[in-house]
Amino acid sequence: MYKTKTVRLVIAQLDFLVGAIEDNASKIINACVTARDQHRADVIVFPELTLTGYPPEDLLLRADLQQRVDAALQRLCHAISGITAIIGLSLRDPQGLRNAAVVIEQGKILGRYYKQALPNYSVFDEKRYFVPGNEACVVTIAGIPTGITICEDAWVAQPAALCKAAGARWLINLNASPYHLEKDLERLQVLQQRVRETGLALLYVNLVGGQDELVFDGESLLLNAHAEVVWRAPAFATNLYSVEVQFANDNLFIPVQSIAPRLSPEASVYQALLRGARDYITNNGFDGAVIGLSGGIDSALTLVLAADAIGAEHLEAVMMPSRFTAQMSREDAQAQAKTLGVRYQEISIEPVFQAFNSLLRDSFTGCAADTTEENIQARCRGIILMAISNKKHKIVLTTGNKSEMAVGYATLYGDMAGGFDLLKDVPKTLVYRLAQWRNAQQPVIPQRVIDRPPSAELRPDQQDTDSLPPYDILDAILERYVEKDQSAAQIITAGYDAPTVLRVIALVDRAEYKRRQAAPGIRITRRAFGRDRRYPMTSGFGPGD
Repeated sequence: MYKTKTVRLVIAQLDFLVGAIEDNASKIINACVTARDQHRADVIVFPELTLTGYPPEDLLLRADLQQRVDAALQRLCHAISGITAIIGLSLRDPQGLRNAAVVIEQGKILGRYYKQALPNYSVFDEKRYFVPGNEACVVTIAGIPTGITICEDAWVAQPAALCKAAGARWLINLNASPYHLEKDLERLQVLQQRVRETGLALLYVNLVGGQDELVFDGESLLLNAHAEVVWRAPAFATNLYSVEVQFANDNLFIPVQSIAPRLSPEASVYQALLRGARDYITNNGFDGAVIGLSGGIDSALTLVLAADAIGAEHLEAVMMPSRFTAQMSREDAQAQAKTLGVRYQEISIEPVFQAFNSLLRDSFTGCAADTTEENIQARCRGIILMAISNKKHKIVLTTGNKSEMAVGYATLYGDMAGGFDLLKDVPKTLVYRLAQWRNAQQPVIPQRVIDRPPSAELRPDQQDTDSLPPYDILDAILERYVEKDQSAAQIITAGYDAPTVLRVIALVDRAEYKRRQAAPGIRITRRAFGRDRRYPMTSGFGPGD
């Protein structure tokens, strides 16, 4: 028998920029000092690939990247004292490059762990870069035999089982787990399964921040040996969080501590979009953003998100009316910009549109007016926005939603022209839910924008339903076809109109070439266009196959 020992850990739920090796090392050192001196912590735990940021992609193929990581590791060993640090990083050994974790204490590396389960699906392609490990790593940390695993290791049974067999009394799992809607519930179920299989408590530490199209939501948590959540960090919040565990007589006791509440679906998506927008714009050095404000729901929500993300003072909204623009669109756009305090101006595209029509008159002789003239209008607007962007070093935020991107209801080099699309993975029906949710916090979008039927306003009395099924039907079909990979037959069997299903699928397949040229955007569903869903532009595979 001996006295119960209380061990204080600090969870470094922080944001680490991909490729910023030296800055990331400085952030690690500062966090260690704060955890030691202010939190009186024994141990600090960082996320997966802390030094490189996640995902570093083909930077990992550069020899000079690993040279910088190795140098940073030596710096950390010299700088970290008075606290044990568990840090994710890349390491090279004779077998190849490893996704690894090291335990540093008093200038020495007490243990190294190599990730065993390398994900190679969805947005992950770790087998392109890393060689998997096959051994457990159990290190006595603050008197507790601790098993260390990394991210995907928790989604399979073997790594945790190996840790238990090697004498671990609990598990620490380092993560860079990207967000999608309700991902937190999936994670919790998987982690609880590992705890029930092993009988070992588990600490899950996750990254926060936006990296290109991915957003990491944090929500680090601690499960006791009964698979109960006893501590959880807030979603999307960067901070150093303290937790306590008690160890006595070879047993681990974990009291219930602070448990942050789950966010609603709308709140979590909104926070993901905010984080992704803020980090993309600021980390790429833009002075702000410019948005084409049409008076419609998509640009209205984009403007509010951008204002919440980087501040209204860094935004510029441009209404570009044509002969088809309704007066209410101009009124609503101006009213919203005024409410938010965003700089606003109107630039009519009519003179430019007329000039293009004049230039093309001979080429178009004998041809009836069609979508060509509609696309010219959109491209006039794209030129104006890109000119402002170039002159003022502000990124153009495009405003297309996932429903439109799916079926190609957008104009290349027109409304698709820009640097980043906040709504790229947000279905139209969710756009409305997010707008209503944000207005419930504070009315910032004119209600008329939410209530009126959506229209591109590129011809008289135009509505989206002239070209597309109603959005509730379209989004349901798209979810099944795009996110769940269901066939046309499966979707029709589920009760959807056969001609509508076949038409939607044909539109999705035909629009692949457009999506390849679209601006990047924030992933918030389990399957986004881009690196998540990769289809050929040229294909003979059809819905009947």
